[in-house]
Amino acid sequence: MTHAPGTLYVVATPIGNLADSSPRSIEALRAADIVACEDTRTSRTLLAHHGIDARTVALHAHNEREAGGKLLRALQEGSNVALVSDAGTPGVSDPGALLVAAAHRQGVRVVPLPGPNAAIAAWSAAGFTAPGFQFVGFLPAKKDALKALDVPWPLIFYEAPHRVLATVTALLGQFGPARELAIAREISKKFEEVARMPLADAPGWLAAGPHRQQGEFVLVLGPGEEKQADLAEAGRILKILLEKLPASDAAKLAARITGLPRNALYKLALQDSK
Repeated sequence: MTHAPGTLYVVATPIGNLADSSPRSIEALRAADIVACEDTRTSRTLLAHHGIDARTVALHAHNEREAGGKLLRALQEGSNVALVSDAGTPGVSDPGALLVAAAHRQGVRVVPLPGPNAAIAAWSAAGFTAPGFQFVGFLPAKKDALKALDVPWPLIFYEAPHRVLATVTALLGQFGPARELAIAREISKKFEEVARMPLADAPGWLAAGPHRQQGEFVLVLGPGEEKQADLAEAGRILKILLEKLPASDAAKLAARITGLPRNALYKLALQDSK
């Protein structure tokens, strides 16, 4: 007997306050044959709060491919699966993207249920008027990670409590004391704080009390000044450098000369070298 494929529901769940669950998300969790969870213990607390007794399976960073394959087979056999992370929206600095991509490849219907997201919540409370931002997620641990992000548009980072002071200090060193930073801590939870200040004041704010470096953090770096570099002039410089250097080296050197992003100059270099 051939079954029609089930539906994969990508369900955003509260990032703190359980009252932030939407009626639609609760309905999807209640109706699902399987709830795929980043941590089944965390998700069972949410399910129990709403009186939902659903079958749960673990889908986390260390088993996503294996568990995702089993879930995909269940979907193909007609089961409906609700995908959740510990908090917020699956696939946004959380597991889930591999399963969603596989579902698309197999023709399985994917339905997002929008809801809580820490990055968007922090952005809305930061008050920056820029038309857009770059979501970085957790900053890589490598030494020069911030150099590749030296751009004038806003940046949003997630950070752990044991690294937040070091990260804010690094932001100060990279972007200077005047650029503004919004620090959102424990969004929607009992000890929530959202504060905006010049980067010069941020390390002191974090050091002002023992609780200030506890909890879940979102850092919203405000917009900086546009770097005045003429793209045509950058193109001329690239052409000269490409006479002696490969595209990657030429772009890196041109970025130092012009102040333009290296990635954009590398794309331009590849076009010029064809």
